[in-house]
Amino acid sequence: MADLFTVQGAGPGDQSPLADRMRPRILDDVVGQDHIVGPGRLLRRAIQADRLSSVIFYGPPGTGKTSLARVIANTTRSTFESLNAVLAGIKDIREAIDRSDERRRLYGKRTILFVDEVHRWNKAQQDALLPWVENGTVILIGATTENPFFEVNRALVSRSRIFQLKPLSPENLRETADKALADRERGYGKWRVSFEEGALEHLVEVAGGDARSLLNALELAIETSVPWPPPVDAEIKVSFEAAEESIQRRAVLYDKEGDYHFDTISAFIKSVRGSDPDAALYWLAKMVRAGEDPSFIFRRMIILASEDVGLADPGALNVVISCAQSFDRIGFPEGNFPLAHACLYLATAPKSNSAMAFFDALAEVDREDAEVPNHLRDASRDKEGFGHGDGYIYPHAYRDHWAAQQYLPTALRGKTFYNPSRIGYEGKIRDEVLQKRELQAAVIMGDIQGAAQESPGAESAAEGEFLSWSASSKGREGWFKRLESGRSKLLLADRDAILGCCAIARHHRILVAAANDGLLLWESLRRVPEGLAAALVDSETARDALLRYASGLDEPEMPLVAVKKKPPLPSPEEAEALFDCKVFDHILAREPWRRGFGGADPEEAFTGFAVAARQLLVPGGSLVLLLSPPRLGERISRILKEDPASEGRSVDLIRSLAVAEEAFFNEAAAEGAGRWTWDRETLENSFAARSLEGSTDLDFSITVTVLEQSEERLLTEKDLSLWFDKEKSSWGSYIYKSLGEEAFSELRDMLQTRAAKGPILWKWRSLLLKGICV
Repeated sequence: MADLFTVQGAGPGDQSPLADRMRPRILDDVVGQDHIVGPGRLLRRAIQADRLSSVIFYGPPGTGKTSLARVIANTTRSTFESLNAVLAGIKDIREAIDRSDERRRLYGKRTILFVDEVHRWNKAQQDALLPWVENGTVILIGATTENPFFEVNRALVSRSRIFQLKPLSPENLRETADKALADRERGYGKWRVSFEEGALEHLVEVAGGDARSLLNALELAIETSVPWPPPVDAEIKVSFEAAEESIQRRAVLYDKEGDYHFDTISAFIKSVRGSDPDAALYWLAKMVRAGEDPSFIFRRMIILASEDVGLADPGALNVVISCAQSFDRIGFPEGNFPLAHACLYLATAPKSNSAMAFFDALAEVDREDAEVPNHLRDASRDKEGFGHGDGYIYPHAYRDHWAAQQYLPTALRGKTFYNPSRIGYEGKIRDEVLQKRELQAAVIMGDIQGAAQESPGAESAAEGEFLSWSASSKGREGWFKRLESGRSKLLLADRDAILGCCAIARHHRILVAAANDGLLLWESLRRVPEGLAAALVDSETARDALLRYASGLDEPEMPLVAVKKKPPLPSPEEAEALFDCKVFDHILAREPWRRGFGGADPEEAFTGFAVAARQLLVPGGSLVLLLSPPRLGERISRILKEDPASEGRSVDLIRSLAVAEEAFFNEAAAEGAGRWTWDRETLENSFAARSLEGSTDLDFSITVTVLEQSEERLLTEKDLSLWFDKEKSSWGSYIYKSLGEEAFSELRDMLQTRAAKGPILWKWRSLLLKGICV
């Protein structure tokens, strides 16, 4: 059968349509799809490296799916075959597979198989291809206008990467038209083509993001305006009327089995949820006009009545069900009235999604395998032998038919799932619900305290937890487990705080500075599967460690990791050499100066970082840093002050220590020791500066948020030795000189005694800087 790419347009004299002649030949010719083939994007890197894995291109007509396949055919060293799913059957598939298998066995050569309109194949045809895609005999490139998650075999989808192509913008379409008008080989550059005012703009507007539709209309408008072909360099004037006739407005698309179906019902639901009755009626009318099944619409409204209206108006569910039953009785056309009735009721009803609390409870069930409390167990079977049901309080025996008692498992005591809103009916019951919850908590906690006073450890025994604080106890082992868990939570909290400041799209490019620990890199990689995750580390060892961790990924999917010791960020030219990308959408770093400023003043270091970041960020790009200034860190005086054992002379000594610690930072500032004294103001001044040497015309819109941080820590003898070293420790040297040897030794002993009692709640403040390049 004929190959899709057999015919290559050579010029205006060629019989192939203009849209075919103007297809892109190289990646740089592709218009309007920078989110997948722009510099630094995953697909571009894979095509350039000829390391393509199976992919499916999904998007509306005329967005470049087949053109991308042609670009791949022009660049790959693999054998490229193509089929059209409308014309090809299982016989054609098997013949293509046989040729691919032979090439692989005899010559070790890969085959790329392009299947246009892949969704048109039935399940049997798609299944025939599956094993050969799975074992690597062929690399599939599928093209479809339908959502592949609905129309393509799930097994094929799971073995492919999906790239969604967007409709072209008016600017992209105008660029496409201008290229066709200027190209002397393939377009109309041999003639002087002009348009009546508004004619070309009309073609661009009505094309609706479809480049093929635009080029077909352009071809028709030009070649019907004069006897064709005219002499070279002839003048061709395209009238507005010719433009209108050459492109007809297409009917509104609505496929009840495809994306338009799901997109329209999504718009309807979101309009109702957003309490916009006008928009809700419009999308409802669009579905009805397209022949949507009314039972499907009513089903979605019944769900919405519970999910989005809920207890704000408990009657909404009954109204919608009544409307659905009415429709079943009367049908169309009068059935439009109950359909609109239900729609308007929901759109104008108060909203609450508190029923979503159920899914929080489901998640808790998955995490916690908790026993039913003894007093809630079935007393009809095991009361005599096991005491099941003992202690249960019967609510109806009390005033208001309610009594405070514990209903959750012991491990979940105090856990709340349901939070009533202040809207509608739910607002009326809110105060009562919260009041009962507070009374319940007070009674339960009172019972626990009473049990503890009568028999220390009674509550723990009830929970099955053994508590003892000797050196070899399970309790001490539990310390380390809890501390390790707490540290992990702190790291995850830092990661989420940084990434939470960024509006990250799947195709964005992220640069992580000071990425030795990989904390931000791996999450960035997960969030930009079609973009770029790049990292800077300060040593080859760190780079090798990160790359070993990512060794299970395919080459195009791996993060790009480069060594950059000084300064923390590269220039755009260096970035292009390192990552094949000059600019980024986001730059992230957590404690980039954790190892100090290399002898530089902090303000100079911050300013240099700001200048470099400006040059690397796209307009609107974000820079997010998390920093912990020493001045905002924990104070030993606070730890000792909160120790109940501190009394007598210790109180005065701790007070003296607090004064000395504050003086340490003040005098460090006076002596120019900026590494100890920089703070929020230093950071804001550095990143908000406007007249910086080497800066671009971009500026930062800066916000700095103070984060209160804490974690439980076990202080070791090594920690104490480092802090209280009067020779090597700046802090220790200053405190020793300020308070004297006796007080210095006493403070060390006090802290050592406190450390032996168990974990210390270590508190500090961090600065979260977010800068938007404007």
